[in-house]
Amino acid sequence: MRVLLAGATGLVGAQVLRRLLADARCSAVVAPTRRPLPVVDARLHNPVQDFAALPLDAPWWQVDAAICALGSTLKQAGSREAFRQVDHGYPLLIARTVRARGCAVFALNSAMGADAGSWFFYNRVKGELERDLRALGFDALTLVRPGLIGGERLEKRAGEHAALVVLSALGPVLPKAWRINPAERIAGALVEAVLAPTPGERVVGSAALA
Repeated sequence: MRVLLAGATGLVGAQVLRRLLADARCSAVVAPTRRPLPVVDARLHNPVQDFAALPLDAPWWQVDAAICALGSTLKQAGSREAFRQVDHGYPLLIARTVRARGCAVFALNSAMGADAGSWFFYNRVKGELERDLRALGFDALTLVRPGLIGGERLEKRAGEHAALVVLSALGPVLPKAWRINPAERIAGALVEAVLAPTPGERVVGSAALA
């Protein structure tokens, strides 16, 4: 299976890339990124692209399945508009483009609490993306909704680090839905969703990722 991966440089995306390249069911990976990936593999095609000017007529959009692990924070993005572009605009553009080329399977790394009607901006944007992906009519659509993601990021997030410390200590007594979700577990759910797709829509919640 030929898979497109958006977000390969992130915490979850890097784990997804590693798993795809290690899985015999995956024949090729297309991973567009803003900077070259430090990975050499005959099955990997790594177009270096500005996501604000993606070449929508490029032949590499022709894939069997796609995984989107793009994501930011309001602080990283710098504004609500920039955050919406990264967490809604780019993922939806990618989904529309692969769908137009016949891609039938899509998996999204979303977030716990995603809800298009939420009062919270972050959750609302995530929910709006899920809603808009449903409208594209993929044969198999998987929405993975992790809570706090565990793993070593290249960039440090002070608030997230503090929460990870607290949740790590409380983990054994917390309900599964509130425990840390390791990046490896999230990546595994995304990879299985596209390499062994289930027809229809499927939601993988944080409890299943703990």
